[in-house]
Amino acid sequence: MIYGYARVSTKEQNEERQLIALREYGVSDKNLFIDKQSGKDFERAKYKKLIRKIKKDDIIVVKSIDRLGRNYKEIIEQWRIITQVKKADIAVLDMPLLDTAKNKDLMGTFVADLVLQVLSFVSETERANIRQRQAEGISAAMARGVKFGRRKIYEPKDFIHIYKRVKNGELKTKDAVTLMGVSESTYRRMKVEWDKMLSED
Repeated sequence: MIYGYARVSTKEQNEERQLIALREYGVSDKNLFIDKQSGKDFERAKYKKLIRKIKKDDIIVVKSIDRLGRNYKEIIEQWRIITQVKKADIAVLDMPLLDTAKNKDLMGTFVADLVLQVLSFVSETERANIRQRQAEGISAAMARGVKFGRRKIYEPKDFIHIYKRVKNGELKTKDAVTLMGVSESTYRRMKVEWDKMLSED
């Protein structure tokens, strides 16, 4: 059985480009699993469901390795679970070397493992470089007198509680505005800011 996995980081992003590639490979719509969530870890509902479903000799297809996840140490562990524990295969469309369905011999396994290790090293190195550049940039900015800190979002009393009730369908926007004592435009601005802050990953 061939399964496709697609992931985007937020609900606003479009996964269609990934789905087109997966369908072209031969994945049927009933076997597509889509998460709209950060790739920082593998605590994703559809991914976990997919892993429970796969059996020996099944294939999981992804458009690119970063759609599987962004933490390469965890990718290596998931790769081990899929290929060694579940005895299934993985095909990464943008990186043909990472296709255990086609490269089942010892050399193919070695190459795939080597590529994953190199990607892990490059990813960790880049993260370290980014942290260093950020630290240097912050130090330079502080030396110029720039002050840092999270932008404060003005919240009327019980904003979070009331907003959650709106999202759950318990309240209408006009009722929420009345309860908060703000204008509708102010409420919508706060809603956008709050959703943006929550979606940062």
